[in-house]
This record gives sequence, structure tokens and C-alpha cells, in this order.
Amino acid sequence: MTSVTDPAPDRASAAEPGQEPAAGLATGSEPGPAAGGRDRRRPSHVVRLVAVGVLVVAAALVALLATRQPATVVEADTPLLGKPAPPLSGTTLAGRSFDMSSLRGRWVFVNFFASWCPPCQQEEPGLVAFASQHRSAGDVVLVGVVFDDADSSARRFLAQSGAAWPAVTDPDGQIALDYGVRGPPETFLVSPDGVVTAHFDGPVTSAGLDSWLAEAQREDA
Repeated sequence: MTSVTDPAPDRASAAEPGQEPAAGLATGSEPGPAAGGRDRRRPSHVVRLVAVGVLVVAAALVALLATRQPATVVEADTPLLGKPAPPLSGTTLAGRSFDMSSLRGRWVFVNFFASWCPPCQQEEPGLVAFASQHRSAGDVVLVGVVFDDADSSARRFLAQSGAAWPAVTDPDGQIALDYGVRGPPETFLVSPDGVVTAHFDGPVTSAGLDSWLAEAQREDA
């Protein structure tokens, strides 16, 4: 008579008394947590928070680089160097007529500025000091040109800083276009005979203007 052998015992139920079934083998249950009772899988909301944090930091860095003020001014090339300065005439923020041709025989710094421009705000005290130092001597004139700014804002900006030099409005941007200005602040030095002798890109200082003027005067002598 053939004997019938018992079927193999179920591994999930073959645990010794007092022992837990092997992890992940229990029927109909999810894999249990890792040792220590902690699930090592990273929750999805944590991943999302990390991603958002990275994006915020990246956006802040881009904004900082975009608005960072230049540390120094750069003497930049311009096609106007050594050539007659483009005509500069119009109405000042004070409502007076202005024509730079009336300044022939004097050195002129032409400064393109805007009230919304941080580097322009940075350089303004230096411009005020420079204009004040040379006002009595009359050896050099400072002329401002409003760049892409409301006249009321530019007027308030100059009044708050104590600026007393003429500032010409440029409502259609033609003066800036003639001078090849890409963005404020940019400053041009024009000789007594009306020739562009230097071009500076960035915030100037009173000492810098004095130095460049002295150098241009030596070369012109």
C-alpha cells in the first residue's frame, strides 16, 4: 500500500513559536519597515520641498547677479572716440532750452543716468562733489541726460541729491541712440573743441573724474 506524504509545510506558517515571519513573506501585507521601525523610503513631500528649496535659492542667486552694483568703472571703447560728439540739445528738467554747442571752449562730462538705476544712485554723491569743486573755476561742465526715466522721477532724484547741473530730457531716446548708450550710467568726456576723448561705463567717482580730466588736459596741451 502506497503511503501518502504530507505536502510541504507553508514557509510563512512554519516559523517557530515566538519567532516573527520573515519580512515581506506574509501573504497580503506590504513589506514591513526597516530595522528600528523606520521606513527608509523618502516621502514624496520631502522630495518636493527639497526641489522647491533649490529653485528658490537659484532664483535668489540670479536676482542678486542681475542687480549687483558694479564695483568699479570701466573705460570702454566707443566708435565716437576721437570724433566730434553728437549734437546734444533739448529741454532740461528745469524747463530751459539747452544746446551743448554753447559750451565750446570748455571740457564737458556728459552723464547718462536714471533714478531707478542702483549704480547711478551709487555715483551721484561723487558727481555732486565733483561739480561743487569745479563750479567756481568753471574749467569743466557736467551735463546729465535722462535715460528711459520719467521726468518727474529724474527731477526728484536730482533734487534729493543736491545736483545743480543741467539735465536734458530724452523722451524718444534719440540722444542715447546717437551716443550708443546701452544702459546707465555711462559718461563721456568731451574736449573744448567738441571731440569725444573718453567713455566710461559704470559708476564714476569724483576722484576718477578729476584724474581723467587731468590726463586729458595733459594730452591736449
